[in-house]
Amino acid sequence: MFTKKRIAFVLPIFNEATNILPLYEELVAVTSRITSGYDFEFIFVDDGSSDHSLSTLLELRAKDDRATVLSFSRNFGHQLAVTAGLDAAEADAVIIMDTDLQDPPRVAIELIERWELGADVVYAQRRSRKDTFFKRFTAHSFYWALARLASIEIPRNTGDFRLLDRKVVEELRKYREHDRFLRGLVSHVGFQQEAVLFDRDARFSGSTGYPLKKMVRFALDGIFGFSTVPLQLISRFGALTSAVAALGVVYVLAQRLLAPATTVPGWAFVMVSVFFIGGVQMLMLGVLGNYVGRIYVESQNRPLYTVSVTARGQLASAPKGAEHVLVAS
Repeated sequence: MFTKKRIAFVLPIFNEATNILPLYEELVAVTSRITSGYDFEFIFVDDGSSDHSLSTLLELRAKDDRATVLSFSRNFGHQLAVTAGLDAAEADAVIIMDTDLQDPPRVAIELIERWELGADVVYAQRRSRKDTFFKRFTAHSFYWALARLASIEIPRNTGDFRLLDRKVVEELRKYREHDRFLRGLVSHVGFQQEAVLFDRDARFSGSTGYPLKKMVRFALDGIFGFSTVPLQLISRFGALTSAVAALGVVYVLAQRLLAPATTVPGWAFVMVSVFFIGGVQMLMLGVLGNYVGRIYVESQNRPLYTVSVTARGQLASAPKGAEHVLVAS
């Protein structure tokens, strides 16, 4: 008996009320072209939205039982929303996609085709992007730094837009760190990974959920989560500072011995040196503190997220009230 393959779309939502229906319509249009041999599920994870995203999702859910809705009890962050979707997915393959329509649903067809040819991970790699100069510059700088610091190779110009085979999803579920950088974790687990190039569209509507502060935090998660180079740089910078200090001592002694009359007492050099060394020490303490803070968070072993609303299953057979089940995770 022929069994259809099941593919789940994991769709993190944060204040995307105006984008939900256009995204859903595009997903339906795309998946309707490849219904033969596949069943689809759309897993929407509401990350504590403050607009009417959740009510829009539940209305959508009432019309299409392929839509699953999970809602966090508060905002936990994009990466944890994706993690919740991966935890909930019961499919042969999972496609992770942002919900502002910058990740074109039409690319999913190419991802599926490459998966059917044997790839375990198919990541969508940006060939072009319709972003501001600042966004492009910071993204380029981040990937440049990550390529030199990370202990694993993380493809450039990629986001979380990708297809994961079920065995990759099951492996990722074993990784439960709080400060998550999923594209790094996907590279870390290995398996056969291939790229599909695409042109990233402009945001459909609304404002980004990743302002500068979150972008910086996300970049640090990528660097500190997959590299100990910052710790190594502390000792290297300390050695360099010591060498400069030693040269300064040699210079002062030589001046005292060879040309004592030219020695001019003053405080400028001393004060600059003190502030310089103090700044370096505070910087290095900050690096150490970042790693120690992450150790502290992991040692608490708290749940990654809490789900307050779950709407899933066949609508026709679901008991009354089953669309609003309160669960703690």
